[in-house]
Amino acid sequence: MQHRIVVLGAGYTGAIAAGRLARRLHREDVAITLVNAEPDFVERVRMHQLAVGQELKHRPFNEMFADTGVDLKLAKVTGIDVDRRTVTVIAGNGAEEREEELSYDTLVYALGSGWNDQGVPGTAEHADQIASRPGALRLRERLARLDAGQPVVVVGGGLTGLEAATEIAEARPDLDIALAARGGLGDWLSDKGRGHLRKVLDKLGITVHEHTAVTAVEADHVTTAAGTSFPAAVTVWTTGFAVHPIAKATTLDVTDTGQIVVDGTMRSVSHPDVYAIGDAAMVMGPGDKPLRMSCASGTPTAWQAADAIAARLTGGKLPNAPLRYFNQCISLGRREGLIQYVTADDRAVRAALTGRFAAVYKELICKGAAWGVANPTLGIPTRRRRAVRQPAESTQAGAAVKTPA
Repeated sequence: MQHRIVVLGAGYTGAIAAGRLARRLHREDVAITLVNAEPDFVERVRMHQLAVGQELKHRPFNEMFADTGVDLKLAKVTGIDVDRRTVTVIAGNGAEEREEELSYDTLVYALGSGWNDQGVPGTAEHADQIASRPGALRLRERLARLDAGQPVVVVGGGLTGLEAATEIAEARPDLDIALAARGGLGDWLSDKGRGHLRKVLDKLGITVHEHTAVTAVEADHVTTAAGTSFPAAVTVWTTGFAVHPIAKATTLDVTDTGQIVVDGTMRSVSHPDVYAIGDAAMVMGPGDKPLRMSCASGTPTAWQAADAIAARLTGGKLPNAPLRYFNQCISLGRREGLIQYVTADDRAVRAALTGRFAAVYKELICKGAAWGVANPTLGIPTRRRRAVRQPAESTQAGAAVKTPA
């Protein structure tokens, strides 16, 4: 029998993990199933570009994973029973929709995160988001309908908010764009980084409301904690992400926010046959600080998990690669960017790359990330190892497969 590996979610982390596992292990030994609700890869780091009307490259999964040994299952995950080692999914559409159950020996949980409205009144009804392709497309339609001079408020001064505000301002200079940040503008950046950020936003005509907490969203305005209000024909809400809720409904050890607690190999501390990667995992980095939700964090966790699974199945050496940061890459429209160099634990240092070179750098990073997903089995040494024979009971802990060596 083949060892059954089920990967849930085909974002950056899930797709990379599935491809890496296919590269590391023999098809005779493992059956890899990748479950995703959509047939195409979504470049989530480019949703602000999609929202302003730019067309993104079409990346269908059936082409990416053709002849790789990865079986693509188009379905929506609705439940997980980690004690029975099963996943419940809804496959098909409309009248052909059906519930199915998938069994696994090893589960890779990569369902990621989505929009977080922070429980602020009116956000669900009136605000737009760019945490997903449907959200970005909806915002795209709303922006296209706006007349010149109408106000747009972007709530959230983090990386997503900065990229959204600058992209919209560059694409639609006829609109009145404002950014509401709970703290100071770019207060985590170096002096050089903050200076460049302010210069670009001024150049684009973006009004910045610093130290401003938005406490309510209405159809035509937002209200702040100070009791003031700003007009908003469109409100874009970018105040962070919330993880997929399914893990919290299981017996897995999770944090208060629903992230799965893992060890250094991305293995669940409570269920050794489950691995969690990307935004779905609570991963401790340098300085014993949790990694932030980002593509920069997620990709190395996918590598770590895939290599750990392969090592455990083949009797190889477990990976011990450090998870650390090097920089934060921020696009500020298509012609400007900011690369803030950071310490291993993500604290800004003095050095920063700005301007056109930074924009090119960020574009190369985005293209490289997409290439890694679109070519899931390339770029890894071709030394596939055979799985080792283990007693059947060992597979209960995801330790080995039950195939001949």
